Amino acid sequence: RLDRLSAQCNSTLTVASVIGREFDFRLLNILRGETTEDQLLEAMEEALAARIIEEPPGTIGRYQFSHALIQETLAQELTTTRRARLQARIGQALEELYGTNAQTHAAELAHHFAEAEPVSGTEKLARYSILAGEQALAAYAYEEALDHFQRALDARGVPLDGTNLATDEETASLLFGLGRAQAATLPRQQIPLAVANLTRAFDYYAQVGDLDLVMAIAESPVVSFPGYPTGMARLIARALELIPNNSHGAGRLQSRYGIVIGQEHSDYPAAQEAFAGALAIAESNGDSALEMRTLANAASVDIFHLHWNEIKGKALRAIELSRGVPDTQSNVIAHYSAFSGMHHLGELDESRRYAEAMLTLAKQLRDRYWLTTAFSRNEIVSHSIGDWQVARVFSDKGLAVSPLDPRLLGNRVLMEYGVGEFSEGRVYLERLLESMRLTAPGPTTIYGITAAVIPIVARITGVAKAFDTAETAANTVLGSTFAPPTFGVWSKIGLGLIAVHREDATAASEQYAALEFLRGAMLSFDLANDRVLGLLSTTMGRLGQAAAHFEDALAFCRKAGYRPELAWTCCDYAEMLLERLGDKSPQPPFNKGGQGGISGDRTKAMTLLEESLAISTELGMLPLKQRVSERLELAHTRPEPAPAYPDGLTRREVEVLRLIAAGKTDREIGEELVIGVRTVTTHVSNILGKTNAANRAEAASYATRNGLV
Repeated sequence: RLDRLSAQCNSTLTVASVIGREFDFRLLNILRGETTEDQLLEAMEEALAARIIEEPPGTIGRYQFSHALIQETLAQELTTTRRARLQARIGQALEELYGTNAQTHAAELAHHFAEAEPVSGTEKLARYSILAGEQALAAYAYEEALDHFQRALDARGVPLDGTNLATDEETASLLFGLGRAQAATLPRQQIPLAVANLTRAFDYYAQVGDLDLVMAIAESPVVSFPGYPTGMARLIARALELIPNNSHGAGRLQSRYGIVIGQEHSDYPAAQEAFAGALAIAESNGDSALEMRTLANAASVDIFHLHWNEIKGKALRAIELSRGVPDTQSNVIAHYSAFSGMHHLGELDESRRYAEAMLTLAKQLRDRYWLTTAFSRNEIVSHSIGDWQVARVFSDKGLAVSPLDPRLLGNRVLMEYGVGEFSEGRVYLERLLESMRLTAPGPTTIYGITAAVIPIVARITGVAKAFDTAETAANTVLGSTFAPPTFGVWSKIGLGLIAVHREDATAASEQYAALEFLRGAMLSFDLANDRVLGLLSTTMGRLGQAAAHFEDALAFCRKAGYRPELAWTCCDYAEMLLERLGDKSPQPPFNKGGQGGISGDRTKAMTLLEESLAISTELGMLPLKQRVSERLELAHTRPEPAPAYPDGLTRREVEVLRLIAAGKTDREIGEELVIGVRTVTTHVSNILGKTNAANRAEAASYATRNGLV
């Protein structure tokens, strides 16, 4: 088709192909060389008649190639040198055409001068790349901004991952832009690379005494990941040394320092001191923007330090202030904090409202981390009520943005296993473990989530797998001085559920003591803390205490509307009551308003199992439905309660006593019953106390006298 055109037409179209898929007649006219304007018009008419180009509807003097292959074919016929020279001419012509408005077309000019760099140098490339990159950052077009800054730095021979100081203002500007674009686009494991580039720019501006840009870099919106120091705390601290105390700038830096030191380094007192300083400066200056930002940051830190009752006031005040403050990022943080506080305290309707509003704001912000977080929070709302279809939609959208985000992966694992899709659950669990393998060991989100998710899956399936991985993850978190309390709780939940599975009373007691202070709250992973405490108490043999916790969990879940967790609480509570029936061991009163005693246990257990069956059937929670059905069948077919044992001995203690009478050591007993040696030791101590036996020999004699062997 091109060969059938005149030489003049082909020559004109070749120049147009270098401009781009679309081109302007005015620009071609500037570039026409010896061609007259009439000849240029004739060439356009010839190309239009041959349908090589077309006029976009509603335009005058603009054309576009009818197919991208035509443009590519023409451009590829040019030599590299010829193409670069044409690009240089196009860039100069555009500058002439746009005149004083050239800055508003910076992206277009940066493209052409980048292509022309071999013949025109890097001066204009860098100038327009900085302008285009800043414009892209302002529009939240972070990927586009990243391209502009990287391209200009590459052209100047500046390494993107180096540590060397910027040598001039232009390079510092490019590194500053690059760091901000990287902070919004890189996965969390690579955020320190963004901070390293910000630091290179910071060092230059600190050296030349440009305090405005020192401030700007220190305030860069780099997301602080709990338990994962990025280097921003040191950068902000250096800026604070350069800025006058009690100045407005110092207030902004203290607000930023508070969230970084509170989340990345888990230093809550230092964070509160910084926030207090920022709020004092905001008040003295009547600065609503600083007050809003500080309150949002402070509420976010409270999340990771388990101060849920304090979050609501700070977050709602920040949201109120946001109506007059154009700070989208702080507004997102405030909504995230409001959601978290309300969800943990069981305020489902309010938490849903803030999750939905957060998603709207995050889409405006277009930051990868906050968009993923917003999808995750909305997934949690749907998950907590058992709306699996909607939960999957939010999960899929979030994972499309961040395929290895541990928060989304952890919840997806639990959802798939919870509804009986074990093969799908294994796929997401492997992705979760892959994410952990790609992350350096530390008190980070992925390690805390892995520590909890694996034991929860075992609770759902009844099969213990990968407990060693969960324990390693938990100990990694708990062994760090940077571990946020939230991640510590996740780790203790995991260790506690492992203790429950192993019937390890000693380990259960240890985790009970660590988690008891969170009574009356919904933990992450849609676990009511009181249910966890009930399971731990059951393992410890304190069934009356367990019942009290299960009652609290039932009341919490019913009031909040957390139906999947309510179904699991009913099941676990009923199983505890059936265990009590089997032991007939004396227990303190526990039934809040219901019947006590053996008949009361049986009646209540059956009622709870029926409720659990109804919910699990309605919500499609197949593993729980099967578990409850089996319990109901067993309870209905059991002719009478299991035999009681003398002196308050439990069934497990009688099993241990029989093995003591057989001459087994604690280790041998543990191996036979598949429980820990420390648990056996605890059982032996309880047995000696209940039977008034001085030693193992007297305990064995007791067993014989009472027909227990």
